[in-house]
Amino acid sequence: MTTLKILTIATGAVFLSSGNLSDIRCSNSNRSDRETQVQNASVAPTITVGKDNKIQVALLLDTSNSMDGLIDQAKSRLWSIVNTLTTLKYNGQTPQVEIALYEYGNDGIRDENYIRQVTPLTQDLDLVSEKLFALRTNGGNEYCGAVIRDASMNLNWDGNEKSMKLIYIAGNESFDQGKIDYKEVISKAKNKNIYTNTIFCGSREEGTQTFWQNGATVGGGKYFNIDSDKKVIYIKTPYDIRISECNARLNDTYIYYGSHGSEYKLKQVAQDKNAEVQSVANYVERTVAKSRKNAYQNDHWDLVDKAEKDAGFIATVKDDALPAELKGKSTEEIKKAVAVKSAERGKIQKEIEELSKKRQEYIDAEMKKRGGTDSDDLGKAIQRSVIDQAARNGYTSK
Repeated sequence: MTTLKILTIATGAVFLSSGNLSDIRCSNSNRSDRETQVQNASVAPTITVGKDNKIQVALLLDTSNSMDGLIDQAKSRLWSIVNTLTTLKYNGQTPQVEIALYEYGNDGIRDENYIRQVTPLTQDLDLVSEKLFALRTNGGNEYCGAVIRDASMNLNWDGNEKSMKLIYIAGNESFDQGKIDYKEVISKAKNKNIYTNTIFCGSREEGTQTFWQNGATVGGGKYFNIDSDKKVIYIKTPYDIRISECNARLNDTYIYYGSHGSEYKLKQVAQDKNAEVQSVANYVERTVAKSRKNAYQNDHWDLVDKAEKDAGFIATVKDDALPAELKGKSTEEIKKAVAVKSAERGKIQKEIEELSKKRQEYIDAEMKKRGGTDSDDLGKAIQRSVIDQAARNGYTSK
């Protein structure tokens, strides 16, 4: 297949001052034997998580026979999309980020409109990744109006007017197929401040003729066209392996609890592997995303996140819900163990922040040298529109 160069999204952030390159590292493991490639990364901001508003994004992906390339792009770009969302601020605060996933147009879905909610709006991004990597294409009928109606009506959209609520639908068949009037459902969604963005897999002209552009116009969103069969090409930087090394240390700061805690811990590692199989760059992007508290939250299984959210939880947790190393410990001993891991996590997050800043600067400089422009891929289309719509809704990306 042909390859597609990525233009870096300029998403500013608040950075920590950094020292010499040699002083910023996560381990001393051998770096010389690994070949790395890098896609664009957003620089990690200093995060003050807003409690009163959210950034909610629903991804509606066509999984009919011809859409293997689209799903591959989604796998490659999930974490860079998340990282773009985490740079947004409202009144100086960073809202929490939630992602939902739908598939449509697949004969294997037991629904008269061939649609399925794969995940709800959630901060469990390991779940989103797991389900995304499990998607399989199959022939079917693509009913855009039906899947938009389901997403706009059945997801738990935030009622706060400050919250940014976005639908992204991608596919390659006529937008007006099916019994559901897309104009009606998109208009109703817009009335609830849910904006619909459309991404047509094909030429811009064809997307216009088959109503994809009109869908975005009615929905107050953006229209893009992409070549879903093109693959992302990455830029190698000196910081990739160093950020990757931070991931293992970051994982070591998680303390699972509950009857399914150990399963969630294994899922975290499994999604690390999924990202790495896709590309080293994707693994780097995932590591950066995992360092951002407003997006990657695991209080449903991690004692560190849970204690930060509910300070009294440790005093109530039962012994049989704890991992072996904490069983039989007093409440104070458990609190101390959690505090140690929390401090370690904060330190690693700052290391990743500094490295991601330098990585982004390197990519910006390299892209400036290369010059030129490229057509959009799925991730780039979403990132561009997120920044644009954020500005229109009073958000900043700096």
